[in-house]
Amino acid sequence: MPDEYRTVAGAGVHETEVNRSRFLCALAPAATEQEAQDFIAAVRKEHADASHNCWAYVIGADASVQKASDDGEPGGTAGVPMLQMLLRRDMRYVVAVVTRYFGGVKLGAGGLIRAYGGAVGEALDTLGTRTRRRYRLATVTVDHQRAGKLENDLRTGGRDVRDVRYGEAVTLEIALPDADVPAFRSWLADATAGTAGFEAGGEAYGDA
Repeated sequence: MPDEYRTVAGAGVHETEVNRSRFLCALAPAATEQEAQDFIAAVRKEHADASHNCWAYVIGADASVQKASDDGEPGGTAGVPMLQMLLRRDMRYVVAVVTRYFGGVKLGAGGLIRAYGGAVGEALDTLGTRTRRRYRLATVTVDHQRAGKLENDLRTGGRDVRDVRYGEAVTLEIALPDADVPAFRSWLADATAGTAGFEAGGEAYGDA
């Protein structure tokens, strides 16, 4: 699994014009292939009168699913350059649909490749992206007497506290970079006089 990847900040549309043809690039985050396909279907329905609705998506932190469609444009001139732009920008869990309204001027294969890839690149620049980083989930268990100060120290120290549960002891769910685990264990022992428990769990991605 990669240590980090980028995705879109949110759904949005950005329009560009090339030789009188309008290119509307709709971007959206997609957690699954089904979400990506549902988004494509919605855009196609909204722009059923367009000349083409070409699309590409990348699913998986390791880009395990990559698909693209030229939707009637000459082979390799639309979906592939869109997909290549997403991959070049390290984008994951994202779907892009570029809707083209033909403006009467033929662009040629090179022009189409530049237009479709460029529409995605401009949309990413305009709509914004965010970085997601891989974290180790961990459980810290501490007595009630030390819990308040420990939670405060974690938060003021910029640690990602996901959950706090109160029972016989206090359990704090945290997320931290894998590389920080040894140093965190040492800090935790010092901060709680060795009384806190620490249990490393699975991995997840969170905002960097």
